Amino acid sequence: MGKSKHRLLSLTALLLAVLVSLFCSSFAEIIFEERFEDGWQSRWVRSDWKRSEGKAGTFKHTAGKWSGDPDDKGIQTTTDARHYAISAKIPEFSNKNRTLVVQYSFRLEQDIECGGGYIKLLSGYVNQKKFGGDTPYSMMFGPDICGTQTKKLHVILSYQGQNYPIKKDLQCETDKLTHFYTFILRPDASYSVLIDGRERDSGSMYTDWDILPPRKIKAVNAKKPADWEDREYIDDPNAVKPEGYDSIPREIPDPKAKQPHDWDEDEDGIWRPPKIPNPAYRGPWKPKKIKNPNYKGKWKIPWIDNPEFEDDPDLYVLKPIKYVGIEVWQVS
Repeated sequence: MGKSKHRLLSLTALLLAVLVSLFCSSFAEIIFEERFEDGWQSRWVRSDWKRSEGKAGTFKHTAGKWSGDPDDKGIQTTTDARHYAISAKIPEFSNKNRTLVVQYSFRLEQDIECGGGYIKLLSGYVNQKKFGGDTPYSMMFGPDICGTQTKKLHVILSYQGQNYPIKKDLQCETDKLTHFYTFILRPDASYSVLIDGRERDSGSMYTDWDILPPRKIKAVNAKKPADWEDREYIDDPNAVKPEGYDSIPREIPDPKAKQPHDWDEDEDGIWRPPKIPNPAYRGPWKPKKIKNPNYKGKWKIPWIDNPEFEDDPDLYVLKPIKYVGIEVWQVS
């Protein structure tokens, strides 16, 4: 898989590379790869989004603060409290019957307050000079960071014109190192999210997005059968209470107690030693417990087929992709 670097947030967000590729069982095809080498501007259109409000930022071409190779450059944000948006037209493609891989990398070069940076796959006609946050897209992938609480990695997919965010709480990286983010979407509607080449999460579009109704639902009207045994242990029916068990007193006179030497029975009455707990007393008798031979486990509401579920074998198929967009917003 290629490398796509996306830089984000706070004065120094550096986007290094972007990769969009497709995999079939026998071959892989790189649809679009951008390493932001010299001449990168000819492949990208800078949007005028937010320019009339004085809130549009401009990327600069740089290797950043910490680079092993000064010629290995990316694009970097330059001003706080700005929105950055560029897009590139690419050969139209469909991911039908193919595995889609979107990858990029970015590095944060200073602490940030709030910001977000996204790779977007765009379908249909796009006026690239007006590309921005409201432009319809088929897929959006990238992090949002705000304070110490929000460190979210977005994966938003469009289905029949509506955007659906992933339900899982995916976390992005917030340190000042370069990180590679990868999203993989397969023809069986399964997906994986990788960070630095290691799988961070995976699942299915059927369960992790609220796109289709669930395949199974709980039978809310189901009731536990009357003969259902959910007691794991029961009293031993063969247990017998020992003879004389109930005659054992709870307390007994203290055998170590001694009558005070100045005790006067005429004045004080008959002396009786104080009571202490009887070590032989074991409380009310209870039969011992044994495994219940009829135990069936804890009863749970059963799952049934959802009558509202209608499968779509093309659930994973995005509208034909024609553009790749990069959108970054940041606050110092």
